[in-house]
Amino acid sequence: MNTHKTGLSTRLLATVAMAFMLFPLLTVIPVSFTSKRYLSMPNGNWSLRHYEALLGNPEWMASILQSLGIAFATSLIATALAVSFSLGIWYLRSRLATVLIGLVLLPMAIPPVISALVLYFMETNLGRIAPGFGYDTIPGVIIAHVVMVVPYGVVTMLVALSQIDRRIELASRNLGASLMQTTFLVVMPNLKLGIASTALLSFALSWEEVAVTLFITSVDVNTLPRRIWGGLRDNVDPSVAAISVLLIGVTLLVLCARLLLQYLATRRAREAATRAATAPA
Repeated sequence: MNTHKTGLSTRLLATVAMAFMLFPLLTVIPVSFTSKRYLSMPNGNWSLRHYEALLGNPEWMASILQSLGIAFATSLIATALAVSFSLGIWYLRSRLATVLIGLVLLPMAIPPVISALVLYFMETNLGRIAPGFGYDTIPGVIIAHVVMVVPYGVVTMLVALSQIDRRIELASRNLGASLMQTTFLVVMPNLKLGIASTALLSFALSWEEVAVTLFITSVDVNTLPRRIWGGLRDNVDPSVAAISVLLIGVTLLVLCARLLLQYLATRRAREAATRAATAPA
């Protein structure tokens, strides 16, 4: 009885906390449908004028396309790096692995402002050597986003690798397969859902990144979160609420897809465990 009450209290507390965090995000939805020229709740008059103005504004559309391109490129690079590093750690089986993991995860422990300042100095110096990859360039933003996103991808991949039975790797090597063959033909197929989850998470984090982007861009690069920030600072326009709804919507879709992949992976693991438990000796 006490356990039931404790579980109910925990779920109630979690629901209240979630509602508290989501309420500010949900209030922007009705504001985006206001018919007035300033931010306000619609008083019976719902309008799509700000969405129409948004879609008809080439500057907003350019920022959306730019953010999508940066997020896509960041997702590809960060996923490749996270998968490669995690596989190396999985094969290493040494105390050095703990040190390497700590170094890679270091950006997660550093305040974003400090990371942004370090990346600013790095890219200003990088721009002197390779102007196309320095400050206020799309490749420079992609590099910065990859640095910030890779730790989260590594965590996701390490969790996925922890669910793989090492005996399949040993069996493959004992049967004469090389390390590359074992990696791509045995281990990687079991990581499909983990890799997809890492790619989606990397995309979502890059898509909504604003703190670091503000430090390393000026005029030539104007991502969607950066334009929203500028719109709120210089001119409070209801179009900002409309684009915020789209930004939140894309992020939620990506996160829902990631949760779905996690659910499928969990169900697949349970089914495999059930088959193994019921298989005849």
